[in-house]
Amino acid sequence: MTTLGDLRHFAVTRSLFPPTTLPRAIEALGFVQADPIRAPARAQDLTLRPRVKGYRAGDLERCYARLPIEEDVFINYGFVTRSLHGLMHPRSGLSPASSNKRAAALLAFVREHGTVHPREVDAHFAHGSVINYWGGSSSATTRMLEAMHYKGLLRVSGREAGIRLYAAREPGHEASGAAARRARVDALVDVVIAKYAPVPAASLSFVIARLRYAVPHWRADLTSALVRARQRLSQAQVDGQAWYWPAGESLPGDEAPEIVRLLAPFDPVVWDRRRFELLWDWAYRFEAYTPEPKRKLGYYALPLLWRDRVVGWANVSMRSGQMHATLGYVAGRPPRERAFKREVDAELERFRAFLS
Repeated sequence: MTTLGDLRHFAVTRSLFPPTTLPRAIEALGFVQADPIRAPARAQDLTLRPRVKGYRAGDLERCYARLPIEEDVFINYGFVTRSLHGLMHPRSGLSPASSNKRAAALLAFVREHGTVHPREVDAHFAHGSVINYWGGSSSATTRMLEAMHYKGLLRVSGREAGIRLYAAREPGHEASGAAARRARVDALVDVVIAKYAPVPAASLSFVIARLRYAVPHWRADLTSALVRARQRLSQAQVDGQAWYWPAGESLPGDEAPEIVRLLAPFDPVVWDRRRFELLWDWAYRFEAYTPEPKRKLGYYALPLLWRDRVVGWANVSMRSGQMHATLGYVAGRPPRERAFKREVDAELERFRAFLS
């Protein structure tokens, strides 16, 4: 009989696989969520750190041009494998189309120059300004570049001081017919479930619904994809809740490794807050956008994993070149095992090396 402890162990051990190379880790994850906040490192670096041997903050950006990956929107914005990218494109029927005069002129400019900075494009076209999502002002050309990137006419070829550089790309092949479209959508479902499994029933519906960002042109197909997923995925009833994970995978029986890990707020182990509360019986919240007087954990609290239990959190910062860490615990005190203190110290040393 499957227990909540089995699911908790499964969630940790299948996601936190033994550290490997950067390309293999990204291939195993399929998608790495990105976030611009650096406190003390960006979310994508924090996610890759425990999964890549010798990983240092910024390695993903430094190696990006040599990796078989793309920046794109999946269920959030981040880095996807080329195979996943191919499943999502072309995003047909979206504006701007390359037949749009302004888009066609911009695409021709990018093709002529190879790789472009938004500043170059803006200087050439001077399309003015628009109000962006956050309520500030952005150049219309930058918005056009972003829209064409989302549609698949452009790709992010790299970054300069954090700013996306763009290059042209050829649109992918359309899915020919309803059966091919369903196969692609099911493959996308398999990627998202493999990343966040095991997922409770409500989360299964939630993550599949979020695929509307990956394939807005197939949004109408997601309801039937959910039905098919419920039929083909491995599943179990635990405490009255249905849980799902990739078909054919078995719940592991080995003990969780005796190790402490500091995880990113968007790490696959903790990303689903609904699942988090079911597995660990407390509420973790990302409070970077919470007014300071209302924060309970901290601006950028990192969940603290001990074996297969998230027992607390850490706030890590760099001041005058030195790393500082403050730890908090759900129980109000750290675990009593002698090994825990040793493993906390070892994890903080690994974190210092990561930030160096």
